Amino acid sequence: MTAEALRVFIVDDEAPARARLKDLLADCSAEMPLEVVGEAANGREALNALVDTPADVVLLDIRMPEMDGIELAQHLQKLVEPPAIVFTTAYDAYAINAFEVHALDYLLKPIRAGRLKEALGRAQATRKATAAAFRDVRKDAPAFLSAQERGRIHLIPIDDVIYLKAELKYVTVRTAEREYLIEEALARLEQDYAERFVRVHRNCLVARAAIRGFERGSGDAEGSWLALLDGCDEKIPVSRRQQHIVRELARP
Repeated sequence: MTAEALRVFIVDDEAPARARLKDLLADCSAEMPLEVVGEAANGREALNALVDTPADVVLLDIRMPEMDGIELAQHLQKLVEPPAIVFTTAYDAYAINAFEVHALDYLLKPIRAGRLKEALGRAQATRKATAAAFRDVRKDAPAFLSAQERGRIHLIPIDDVIYLKAELKYVTVRTAEREYLIEEALARLEQDYAERFVRVHRNCLVARAAIRGFERGSGDAEGSWLALLDGCDEKIPVSRRQQHIVRELARP
C-alpha cells in the first residue's frame, strides 16, 4: 500500500454482493491505488470495526437488517475522521434525496466498474458529509443514539432510553445502566421521537413507557409535580406549563 492509496471498507448484508464489490475494486486498483481494509455484514458490525480500522471511503448498502445504511452513515460522522460514503443499493427510492443532500455518490446494483471508479475518484477529492444531511434523508428515526467516548462510539438503543436532558451544549442520555453525553439538539430529538418521549420540562424529555407515576413536589411551587420513572431512582420535575401530562399519563 502506498501513502496515496484509498482505504475502502465494504458494508453489505449479502456475501455475494461483497464479493462482487471486491472483484470490481481489484479491477479498479489497476488504474488507481486502493486497498480493501475490511468488510461487514451489518451496520453495527461495521461501526465497531471502523472505530479501529480507518477508512477513506465506505461502500455502503442501504437496506440492511437491524441498522440501515443511512443510519450507519449518520453515526460514522462522529468519528474523528469520518469516511466518505458511497451508497450501493438495488433500490432507487433514496436516490433523489441522497443527491439533494450532496451525498458523495449513489450506485445502483448491478454496479459497473466505470461508475465505481468515478465514485472513488470523487472520494479522493471530497470526503466530508454532515450527520444532519444523512438524518434528513431518513424516513424513520434512528433505532440508536450514538455517544463518542475516548475515541470509541457507543450505540444506545432508543428502546433503552429513560430520559433525555439538555445540559449546556450536550444532552444526557439516561438508561437503566448508566448515563451518556451526546451532542444533539433536544428539539430535534423531540421531533424525531415524538411518539416515544414526552416533554416534562423545557430541558427534559421522558420516555412515556418509563413513567410509572407522579408525586407532589416538596418545593415552594404550589401544585408542583415530580415524574417517577422505571429503571431510575431520579425524580424529574414537571414544569407548570407541562403539568397537563400528569392527568394524561398518570397510571391508574
